[in-house]
Amino acid sequence: MNVSKQSVCIIGLGYVGLPLAVQSALKGYTVLGLENDTQKNELINSGKSPIKEEFLETNLPKVKLVATNDPSAIKQADIVIVCVPTPIDEMYMPDLEPVKTAAATIAANLKLGQLVVIESTINPGVCEEIVEPIFAKAGFIVGKDYELAHSPERINPGDPIWNVTNIPRVVGSFTKKGLARAVEFYEDIIDAKIMPMETIREAEAVKIVENSFRDINIAFVNELAKSFDRLGINITNVIKGASTKPYAFMAHWPSCGVGGHCIPVDPYYLIERAKASGFDHEFLKIARKINNSMPEYTVELMQDALNTIKLPLNGTTVGLLGISYKANVADLRESPSFQIIKHLKKHGANVITFDPHTPDKSSEKSLEDLLEKSTAIIIATDHAQFQAIEPTLFKKHDVKIIVDGKNCLDKLEIENNGILYKGIGR
Repeated sequence: MNVSKQSVCIIGLGYVGLPLAVQSALKGYTVLGLENDTQKNELINSGKSPIKEEFLETNLPKVKLVATNDPSAIKQADIVIVCVPTPIDEMYMPDLEPVKTAAATIAANLKLGQLVVIESTINPGVCEEIVEPIFAKAGFIVGKDYELAHSPERINPGDPIWNVTNIPRVVGSFTKKGLARAVEFYEDIIDAKIMPMETIREAEAVKIVENSFRDINIAFVNELAKSFDRLGINITNVIKGASTKPYAFMAHWPSCGVGGHCIPVDPYYLIERAKASGFDHEFLKIARKINNSMPEYTVELMQDALNTIKLPLNGTTVGLLGISYKANVADLRESPSFQIIKHLKKHGANVITFDPHTPDKSSEKSLEDLLEKSTAIIIATDHAQFQAIEPTLFKKHDVKIIVDGKNCLDKLEIENNGILYKGIGR
């Protein structure tokens, strides 16, 4: 394959698609990006990343990447990769409309011989039952007119080590030829193992299994945190102790909630697809229920702590530190902070917020401003700036209670400064 003559069109230039586009360009591909957000396109075309991420900020200015909202760009590509979101609605039902729309757009602009790859997270069966029929309805036969493959995205926002350049991938396809082409492409752009799967349905299942595994284990420690809180046991110390076993234990940590686009979303895709086939994923549903309960549990901890010092939650100013779902990134997707805010307001609290990574979403301009106004604090995101706060600063601003939703502060030091501390199972 002559890489320099290959062209790639990536549909969706978000947290998944934009790093993939930049990496493909770095490896010598001609890259077009199809994105509906014109403001985002303008930034990308000027060499500026709309996402605060080191890999993008360093490498986007180095490459020639054309972002457009014109679907005819698809016709110019040898490889088309779908990186659109696959969200859930308020009832936790999977929404595959973005994938359907992308597939229909490709079918309307297909160039014969193209390799189409779905990277969006989907449940097993979507490529066979939804995507391929869209192309068939347009008159195209997979394996003859085009190839269809699936390689579930793997990305960890803010990770200084693992990114689009070096995370191993799996690939599945309808045909051997399609599989070979997809594997060849990913082996060319990624410096890691690319594992071919026997079927495209297996490839679809891999991502769901990865994130359901994490969701279940997080639910386990979250439930333990609730139990150990009543038993007077510090769960973080117990997990550290269990981690000394050199085999058969993997540490997961409790918190105020599970965020991001994958872990709190992907299990629902498997739950609903299996339900349609007559199987009930009881274990996955219980895990989701437990993890979804953690924002409310965090607010209950605050309410109990306020009652201890004879203050009501109703009318009290509670400062929320952190809005993004993860430390040191600006990613707001499925952030538990929004649910915490919802439950606080439901109980009549006056909620103020500060996040140094999302200042436009914060009600306060600085940490000092928030502390000055707050009677109580909830740590919802363990940003480095928050972990570095000296307990004396809380005392200076007469903060009476800290609910540490990430168990990231020094409990003893905070208590030594006369502040009531509550952690998650700590």
